[in-house]
Amino acid sequence: MPLSPSQTKELLSKLGHQPNKKLGQNFLIDGNIVRKSVELAGLQKGDAVVEVGPGLGTLSQAILASGSKLWAVERDPALSAYLRESLLPGSPQFHLTEGDCLDFPLAGLPSAQSDDFKIVANLPYAVSTPWMEAVLSGPLPECMVLMLQKEAADRYAAQHGSKNFGAISIFLQSAYTIRGKHPVSAACFCPAPKVDSALLWLERKPNAVRFSEAARQCVRRIFTQRRKQLGALCRKEAEPEAKFWFAQLLEQGVSDNVRPEEVPLEHWQALAKALS
Repeated sequence: MPLSPSQTKELLSKLGHQPNKKLGQNFLIDGNIVRKSVELAGLQKGDAVVEVGPGLGTLSQAILASGSKLWAVERDPALSAYLRESLLPGSPQFHLTEGDCLDFPLAGLPSAQSDDFKIVANLPYAVSTPWMEAVLSGPLPECMVLMLQKEAADRYAAQHGSKNFGAISIFLQSAYTIRGKHPVSAACFCPAPKVDSALLWLERKPNAVRFSEAARQCVRRIFTQRRKQLGALCRKEAEPEAKFWFAQLLEQGVSDNVRPEEVPLEHWQALAKALS
């Protein structure tokens, strides 16, 4: 069971540790959320699982209790030391990397395990999008169950035509089906964050479309001026493949005065294939 708010504060005091806002240290204290995360991921004995920011190990213990093998990355040296003392000695299935999740997006998961793995994590909110882009550029997990700032979850799940629809929406939804997005109260954390949260459940598509670095850069360039018309943006593009993609859009009846957020996902996937 997760630690209660008082137990969390007591343990942090014992460790002489103050939650670091810059590192997004809001510790889960709600057992229902922990159980739901494990259930949505469908964890079974022998599964390879990646966790980002294990903190005090609340979610880690639930993952290990499922019989899964866990690779976790923790940036905070004090919390890494605590996890080594409390979890590592009795959990041979637990592998901990001390470092930044942007340097170790898959927490040191061996390449031998990267054909079929899952991610279950309470993500530090400040790094969720760059971390997600790093994950999408490597081996793709079978599924992801992620605690996120609601604003980030809204962007990931946004549909074309929405003001939230952007580059990360395209990259993520081209590879994953969004199976669920569940609101999470600030009271589920200690200390309580000042932003709303959401639990996002993602399942890899059988025909996942991946974006090369060139394609990602092209999409990002277009969306940095999202209020401009697509025709004007594409005419400035140096990539000949992007110009050819835009010409194809016009042939398919897409107007050159649409804005990037109005273009459906399948057209962006065609750009990914052109720039692969």
